[in-house]
Amino acid sequence: CLLLARAMGKLQSKINFHTAKYRADGSVGQAGPAGASQQHSPAHTGSVTSVAALKPDLCVSGGRDKSVAVSSWRSGAALCRFTGHEREVTKVTSALDSSRVFSASRDKTVMMWELHRTSGPSQHFPGHDLVVTGLAVSPDASQLCTGSRDNTVCKWDTETGECLGRAAISRNLVTHLCWVPGEPYVIQTSEDKTTRVWDSRELQVAHTFPAKQHIQMCCDVSQDGRYCLSCSSGSAGHGAEATLWDLRQTRGRVCEYKGHFQTTTSCVFLPRGPALAPSIATSSSDSTVKVWDQNTAGRG
Repeated sequence: CLLLARAMGKLQSKINFHTAKYRADGSVGQAGPAGASQQHSPAHTGSVTSVAALKPDLCVSGGRDKSVAVSSWRSGAALCRFTGHEREVTKVTSALDSSRVFSASRDKTVMMWELHRTSGPSQHFPGHDLVVTGLAVSPDASQLCTGSRDNTVCKWDTETGECLGRAAISRNLVTHLCWVPGEPYVIQTSEDKTTRVWDSRELQVAHTFPAKQHIQMCCDVSQDGRYCLSCSSGSAGHGAEATLWDLRQTRGRVCEYKGHFQTTTSCVFLPRGPALAPSIATSSSDSTVKVWDQNTAGRG
């Protein structure tokens, strides 16, 4: 019995030593020399609902804890946190290299935050009747487009907070918005299974791509503004594809990326390197992330 107790004591010591590296607050320790690594708390206390690039070394995220956080890609540290929403944050975005961060929420509002200001939002955009589910900012951060489950898309002046336009389309439950680089156009996906191209100048639909068989969950635009992606809901191998659309010439479907077995929740064009073929990435409720050759739909 004494030998058994000693053995169990040694085993417990080993367990305590190894599990001390992984703490309940989410920080990760290093079992090496002091100062070999830093420890950081999680950016959010609940689920992270949205993330977007802010600067080459910074990202912005929103969570169910109603907060917005700015974190460093390199260190993992949360550099600042913004609070003010009354319900969970649904989307975050920023014009790249801008100091302005935008967040949408289930509280039906959108807020603008200044990176170096922590006293509260610098602008507030109320006006939707239901949860805000789409958020896109112009490249110069002067205008903002928002979309909601209330079937509307709105355009705002970010300096004054004035609503510059509001357009409603029956059954257009917005799921995502993204701005076309260098253009006045905004791409929008919807629960009505369509992907629309909005002309932000008059806030009118410039083009609607053919409806898919399933809800369109998310969209993205290539950096050259020539193509956009959308991705579908699905289950048991039906649906769940991503679709590449031509924005410049035929404005038709270029190809599809099939392979997920559950809803494809997001899609993105990957940065292109000098020796790399154009690629896209998709994530799914089937717990996988897939990388595809943009031109051939082959998986990397």
